[in-house]
Amino acid sequence: MTDNDAIPAFWQGYLDTLPADHPHQQASYTAWGFGDSPQMADELGKLVVEGRKTATASALHAYQNTDEPAPEPGDISIILDGTETPMCIIQTTDIVIRPFNEVTADFARAEGEGDLSLDYWREAHTAFFTREAEQLNLTFSETMSVVCETFKVIYTR
Repeated sequence: MTDNDAIPAFWQGYLDTLPADHPHQQASYTAWGFGDSPQMADELGKLVVEGRKTATASALHAYQNTDEPAPEPGDISIILDGTETPMCIIQTTDIVIRPFNEVTADFARAEGEGDLSLDYWREAHTAFFTREAEQLNLTFSETMSVVCETFKVIYTR
């Protein structure tokens, strides 16, 4: 999570739309941007706001080799753009862990990227997971475990 003052203000803006007894009034959240660059955070965040992107994938080894907890159903996240400005709030609805080479075409389509095909998904995610693995002194593998997360947008600015 970043130390950006806009993040708690955005969260409060969301809470102000809810009844006082809504469970999210007491909920915690994380704040993060998609991908590994400001440009990627902008592009993928925009797809979420537009409703085209309703899923994301991450390498399980990234959670196992860092202090970041793996996502779980019910998690709430403020999605940031490339300048760490809040764009929307999502809530994780489902998590499935499967080998990279068993990610489905339906999941690739839900990621909302490129031409929505499984081939595009595999090419883009091979490149991303390879970069990420190298930073962790690991190696990309087509059988590595991927955290397939689906989510819904619960608030936009």
